[in-house]
Amino acid sequence: MILGQSSSSRIVSHAVLVTGAIIIVFPFLWMILASLTPQSEIFDGSLLPTPTLHGAIDNYGTALSAIPLLRFMANGFVVCLAILVLQIAIAIPCGYALAKLSFPGRPILLVGVLLGLLVPVQIPTIPIYIALAKSGLLDSYAALVLPWIISVFAIFLFRQFFVTFPDEVLDAARLDGFSELSIAWRIMLPAAWPAVVSFSIFSIVAHWNDLYWPMVVITNPDMMTASLGIAYFRQAGEGAGNVGALMAGGVLVTAPLVSFFLLMQKHFIRGLVLGRH
Repeated sequence: MILGQSSSSRIVSHAVLVTGAIIIVFPFLWMILASLTPQSEIFDGSLLPTPTLHGAIDNYGTALSAIPLLRFMANGFVVCLAILVLQIAIAIPCGYALAKLSFPGRPILLVGVLLGLLVPVQIPTIPIYIALAKSGLLDSYAALVLPWIISVFAIFLFRQFFVTFPDEVLDAARLDGFSELSIAWRIMLPAAWPAVVSFSIFSIVAHWNDLYWPMVVITNPDMMTASLGIAYFRQAGEGAGNVGALMAGGVLVTAPLVSFFLLMQKHFIRGLVLGRH
């Protein structure tokens, strides 16, 4: 009886998971097929568009020629990489200090980090915009990068990871003459590689897909990121009303993220699991 109940619950669980997977995957499947289908045949009444070689050449050719999509993607890559490097450079020593160093006010700082996780990114938009405008940094990489270099999520994630690290190893390193910064970078960082990969995926996906902040600080087309470039493509030129070309642009913009996640998924899951303890 118990075995039968277990089998039934497993079947129900798998059915729910499969249904959820179909719901999540279907829009991406439709986007890929639409990017390979001539514009006149995308909405022909069928559930899924029918790909053709001509449609693929036309749509991807339009997406790459109507706007400098590769330039937008290169801008996005530079911005995401710069943000990630600076976030990790700041979060590693901060997380290490909160996890392993004793100093006055440490609990208060930790509470501040936790409260920082609750603040929506839209709240400081106006003061940050004014500061960037007065500094002459609008329409620049600095405007896209500087507001994000301190990540309270990264600090908290690394702090949780470092708490589990054996104190004996750190004491031995201090006896060998390591400074606290040397310990953070030469011992803690290599040990925290799964957490670094996990945070890297979060950070890159968030800032690659970010449309809100680039719309606030960027008006020069040469500085547009991938998401903002797709929005610009949708509203102007040959992309306006061209669903097939828009879907082709969406595929090109999404493909790097999917590839990166598939390559790093094992480290991503391991980092999340270790960070829980």
